[in-house]
Amino acid sequence: MGCAIAIEFARRGVNVAFNYIELPHRDVTAQALLTETTLHGLGVEVFSSYCDVRNRDAVERFVATVHAELGGPHYLVNNAGIHHDGALWRLSEEAWQTVVDTNLTGTFNCVRATAPYFREQRYGKIVNIASHQATHPGFGLSNYAASKAAVIGFTKASAVELGAYNVNVNAVAPGFVRTELIGTLPPEVLADAEHESVLGRIAEPEDVALVVTFLCSDDARHITGQVIFVDGGFTLH
Repeated sequence: MGCAIAIEFARRGVNVAFNYIELPHRDVTAQALLTETTLHGLGVEVFSSYCDVRNRDAVERFVATVHAELGGPHYLVNNAGIHHDGALWRLSEEAWQTVVDTNLTGTFNCVRATAPYFREQRYGKIVNIASHQATHPGFGLSNYAASKAAVIGFTKASAVELGAYNVNVNAVAPGFVRTELIGTLPPEVLADAEHESVLGRIAEPEDVALVVTFLCSDDARHITGQVIFVDGGFTLH
């Protein structure tokens, strides 16, 4: 999904910086290089680097480097997120903390690092990626649901604090999105998700990317502190 968002920005002529970390059973570095190549092919400048959003100092260094390399920043999309599922009575402290540290504290670290630039230039757009699970959680998702619900609360609070500096802060809450993670789910889960969607399908990453870039456009200049569900009507039930 992060790749789709980056590509959509590049299609609109926006220079892109993105960060990544290595993940088990995935060659993230290779994926990052492929994304860089795609973005360069769209004619924009690109900066990418390893950066763990849980580490405040690392985030501060990353944002400072982005400012030096590309200028700005003008837009921030907090897309980093993980899950570590399990019934709450079996959930380890590590499983709880790792998810909260990444999904919530990571979002805070990135907003905190970019806020001084946004305030100084009196312009900025922030989009935090929440989830439909924040309001409609499934079984075994207490840590994930709590982290994403907190992201929504943080989005609203940030909108209040940064509004005077002409900074819009919103959240996008995707439902089921056809990513690599979705491919690991049992077929019956995917069938149920399609059935529960009033549009009868699972979202493509581009469906989320289009909403993110809209919220970062001047067409959305009077929208702030809002949560837009991109779930095909899943949460209508």
